Amino acid sequence: MKPLDSFKHKGLRRKLVSQLRSKGIDNEKVLAVIDRLPRHFFMDSAFLQFAYDDTAFPIGEGQTISQPYTVAVQSDLLDVHPGMKVLEIGTGSGYQAAILFELGAKVYTIERHRPLFKKAKQILSLLNTTVKVFYGDGYKGLPAFAPFDRVLVTCGAPSLPEELINQLKPGGVMVVPIGEGEVQVMTRIVKNPDGTLEQSTHGTFRFVPMLENRIR
Repeated sequence: MKPLDSFKHKGLRRKLVSQLRSKGIDNEKVLAVIDRLPRHFFMDSAFLQFAYDDTAFPIGEGQTISQPYTVAVQSDLLDVHPGMKVLEIGTGSGYQAAILFELGAKVYTIERHRPLFKKAKQILSLLNTTVKVFYGDGYKGLPAFAPFDRVLVTCGAPSLPEELINQLKPGGVMVVPIGEGEVQVMTRIVKNPDGTLEQSTHGTFRFVPMLENRIR
């Protein structure tokens, strides 16, 4: 059964959106989706009172649902347009995938933890999205469905994942936090028509690590 979305939750989302604006988020499309999409649907009931705090929270398997500010930054940098094919690495709770879907993307998302994969698949189905959820190794991407207009990595990659770059269309954009330690640098990569890459950096963030060949 689909969870309830109360007037209180809606009010808390409006407050969260105001907070994100005060932190410099000015992408109205992204803010509108955050305002519309119930984040508490993607969290354990034990954390419902914190669902609209601008904070990351545990979702099991040593993973977290990202801080709303981080979700907003990544979504803004990705610059999604309706109809685009987007690959997400690290489904987690499914919240970011749902944001991308609400922005009009055709979303393909991979999760390496089977319990999280099952949970995310269930909630994304209950919300009547058409997000395609896969259980597998994010480093490998989804070559059978490539190329993608956009690739979003929601875990900390120690270096640029070459296989994912290969699955990105010429003219496409990848957003990936890069760094081997506890802190990563948010990196936006544009793949030029000739295959060369342009990189820009957009501040430091903390993500759980992206691990290769570690399906659970």
